[in-house]
Amino acid sequence: MLAWLVVIVAALFALWNAAALAGTLIPANAGRIAPANGIRIFVEDNGVHTGIVIPAEADGIGWSDLVRPGDLRDPRYAAHPWLAIGWGDRGFYMETPTWADIRPGRTAAALAGMGDTVLHVEHIGQPVVGADRRELILTPEEYRRLTDFIRATFADLPESWPGYGRHDAFYAARGRYNLFRTCNSWTGEALRAAGVPMGIWTPLSASVMYWMPQP
Repeated sequence: MLAWLVVIVAALFALWNAAALAGTLIPANAGRIAPANGIRIFVEDNGVHTGIVIPAEADGIGWSDLVRPGDLRDPRYAAHPWLAIGWGDRGFYMETPTWADIRPGRTAAALAGMGDTVLHVEHIGQPVVGADRRELILTPEEYRRLTDFIRATFADLPESWPGYGRHDAFYAARGRYNLFRTCNSWTGEALRAAGVPMGIWTPLSASVMYWMPQP
């Protein structure tokens, strides 16, 4: 019986990885032509998790109604010109500030979709392009669609909690994190909504970064 269970788990794992590969390689918005000028954003990757970096204010779109200085341990950081935004399971995100804090039980609960979700918002200075942070140029319309998607992820009453440090905070969000809709899936969804070329399913950080321009 145990041997059959191992075989079934291995088969499901192989199927999930095959689906992830297919989802990565099958593109949406493949015909898009990148503009020469427009609004700069960035996509960042820590090897497991991806997020989107946007201007704190650009093209008449700001975030002060949702992301407030008083949400930070040090409100002075709200003056920084960029916001790095990621989405994920509330318990896992808030309880694992470092890799050493990861616990199997908490990870399993997140993948099973058992908890609420949050947006993690960091107030940062000028991003630097590199292997772990790629730049994209969006048209004003593409940027509006991207920001509409991000705004729609905030809960109706965006309760906030202090972040890991003085410059970041967590906000109550919509949706459920699970094995099929990960933080990277959310990043891919946001970029597809904007009209950027992206795989149709992006559960892994590599799934997202595969489509990003090389630095």
